Amino acid sequence: MADNSGNISEENPHWQRNLWVCTLGSFSTLIAMSLLLPFLPLYLQSLGVKGTSSIAHWSAVAYGATFLTAALTAPLWGRLADTYGRKLMLIRASLGMAIAMSLMGMATAPWQLVALRLLAGLLGGYASGSMILVAAQTPKKKTGYAIGILSGGIMAGNIVGPLAGGVLPGLIGIRETFLLTGGIIFLAFLGTLFFLKEERQPARHSPSSSAVRQPAPVAVKVMWVSAMLLIFATMSVEPIITLYVASLMSDLTQATLFTGVIMASTALGSIISAPRIGALADRTGHWRVLCVGLLVCGVLLIPQAFVTAVWQLLVLRFLMGLALGGMLPCITAIIRHHAPAGHTGHLLGYSTSAQYIGQVCGPLFGGVVAGQAGMPAVFLGTAIIMLSAAGINRVWYRKMA
Repeated sequence: MADNSGNISEENPHWQRNLWVCTLGSFSTLIAMSLLLPFLPLYLQSLGVKGTSSIAHWSAVAYGATFLTAALTAPLWGRLADTYGRKLMLIRASLGMAIAMSLMGMATAPWQLVALRLLAGLLGGYASGSMILVAAQTPKKKTGYAIGILSGGIMAGNIVGPLAGGVLPGLIGIRETFLLTGGIIFLAFLGTLFFLKEERQPARHSPSSSAVRQPAPVAVKVMWVSAMLLIFATMSVEPIITLYVASLMSDLTQATLFTGVIMASTALGSIISAPRIGALADRTGHWRVLCVGLLVCGVLLIPQAFVTAVWQLLVLRFLMGLALGGMLPCITAIIRHHAPAGHTGHLLGYSTSAQYIGQVCGPLFGGVVAGQAGMPAVFLGTAIIMLSAAGINRVWYRKMA
């Protein structure tokens, strides 16, 4: 069966079961990967790191290590998924992450923890691999809806992970927490191995073939830039959000609590809206919805620079979460619709790398701007970036129409 772009359809009759397997697997692996954050400094201290500055340095290196190797290898795993099968890549990712996470609980020096975090990024990528499989094998008219469901699971894992990381070490110990998370990911591996059904083997391509070397369509390249700018803008406020909340409160001891609530409200908004906006985009056009969503996010960022109470920031961040929820599903759907036959995986892999670049550069931007121009300038600068992304997409949408 061919679609109107000439691609061979890879729709899978088991796409709904695969969607839920990938959503639950991504949810569990993201919990396991993100629960490290609350107790990372304590773990490094137990490994012999002394002094606040040294702990902060090692924490930053250990945290960023996974994203570095993940960004470098995402296109490779995407291309291998196109060649050897997407289920195989998810099996590799879940088993590799289970081993790496378990070994982290056995580290005896900080460099070992960093090395294992690098290994986790190298071997991992379950969530991004799930995105590739779901995008490639879901009926095109349901792509936005399915990616929205998967995105909600990923976002939920990122919320639950830090919460679990704040509780489990006190109950069972830090090293035991790593072993438990390794076991959780191993369950995801078993679920993928036995329940995920890949109906057909992707066509094999020689790396030297002209099909592999053909350039990505312009629309796909625009989506790479959009994905990078979207995550960049989302992450830019991370370094300053706690300080910003503290500046709005008289009781500074409650700032951390309210910051957590505000960040969770953004994620909750995305979880609620992602499948609904995805389904809307399936009906009305993914690029059109993407342009509107980026515009709304940019507009909502402007008043965040001028709030005078925490509840105002909470409402605005929740509304922004609602708008953000459908953006990545739209980007993924547009790439899937414009990708040449047999190349969906590695083109989505480059999109994942672009997102990791935004995840690294966004906080750096926020920290520098806040230091030079104040915290409100971060929101205004991020608004300009989001509005620019909306403008870029509007121009190319009109050209492609």
